[in-house]
Amino acid sequence: MPHILLLEDDTEIRLGLEQHLRREGFSLTSVGTGRDALQALSAPSPRLDAALLDLSLPDMDGLDVLRAIRTHASHRGLPVLLVTARSEEIDRVLGLELGADDYVSKPFSARELAARLRAILRRAVPTEVADRAPQLTFGPITVDLDMHTARVDGQLVDLTRREFELLAYFLGNPRRVLSREKILQQVWGLEYLGESRTIDAHVRRVRAKLGEPAADLIETVVGVGYRLGGPAGA
Repeated sequence: MPHILLLEDDTEIRLGLEQHLRREGFSLTSVGTGRDALQALSAPSPRLDAALLDLSLPDMDGLDVLRAIRTHASHRGLPVLLVTARSEEIDRVLGLELGADDYVSKPFSARELAARLRAILRRAVPTEVADRAPQLTFGPITVDLDMHTARVDGQLVDLTRREFELLAYFLGNPRRVLSREKILQQVWGLEYLGESRTIDAHVRRVRAKLGEPAADLIETVVGVGYRLGGPAGA
């Protein structure tokens, strides 16, 4: 049973979500403040499988909790779904840039929320990559699927779980134009309900972590998606 950290400051909404998510097969650590969320992250048990974070909190910005997760030694790869009532796109984009896996805006249906949680809980390497060799290489970039590591010219690159899966998918399909829809299906899962801007934010972070000149190998194909390396035969 997946165990979820639920951070929601509105008591009525939190109680409603607790009831629905438990019916959907999740167990919960439920808190109403950022401080309590940070304490839950530091607790030795129970083991967390994902976090559902409200951005509007009484004591701190929910993005600060996200930052704490992404810098925590034990939780940096924890799947995170953001919940926000904010209408400004900048908040959602910033959350994705900081490493959130997805977001949902209030008002939302509890059924949609459960579906998005299931989507981000998919931890397996994308299907089209899983059957290939345990190590994939293109130019200076190498990913080891068994060790879950990425290197550029032999140097380790610190990637989140989703960033690693995205890079592995690119290396498993070199010189092929991959549409945003295809990437969403293969990396985020067929049941993914998010937007293609999620991909753009993750690609930007992967490029930044690869550094030059390796970052230039991930090309943007305007109006379509992305490609690792030039066209076949180039």
